Amino acid sequence: MGRAARVVVGGLAAYAKMPVEDVIDLRAFLDTLPSVAGKTGGHSLGFPWSIRRGIGAWKWRYLDAGPVVHFETPEALVERGRTLVEGAGHCGECHTRRDRFGGMITRFWLAGGPNPDGPGRIPNITPGGKNVAHWSAGDIAYYLESGFTPEYDTFGGSMVAVQENLAMLPQSDRAAIAAYLTAIAPVPD
Repeated sequence: MGRAARVVVGGLAAYAKMPVEDVIDLRAFLDTLPSVAGKTGGHSLGFPWSIRRGIGAWKWRYLDAGPVVHFETPEALVERGRTLVEGAGHCGECHTRRDRFGGMITRFWLAGGPNPDGPGRIPNITPGGKNVAHWSAGDIAYYLESGFTPEYDTFGGSMVAVQENLAMLPQSDRAAIAAYLTAIAPVPD
């Protein structure tokens, strides 16, 4: 499947997990932005992705508004983190492997996968990931704010823009994301 189909179809799953109020607020914000001159190009999806009726079947199979990770009794910070990571943050869109139809394989939730932008791999960000297994919630929150790992490495590739946007979140939201990421079950690399 082409990269464009993965991004377009995959993005739907994260929006389904956002609270309705947040989607309405997002739409209201988008309506405040100035128009952009020009037209977008036509779709260039190949068969079978070019069949519109197939999107309905895809949605039926993969679109689930329920949480990916279930906690017995989640604390408020972890619950806020789940809302951000599984919804608006759409972390799983890159950090979760896909099946041949572009749907996320949730048993590998946030365990990394092929890079949709080309060569390489997106890292495993569960507590079982070799690069982050020893990180504390504070380390993760600082990484999201500064772009620096505890080992003084930095973000790379398309994650640079993601980190720059995450740095603009309130500290409480970065702490919530970190709390969620340290509370989920580890998935080995």
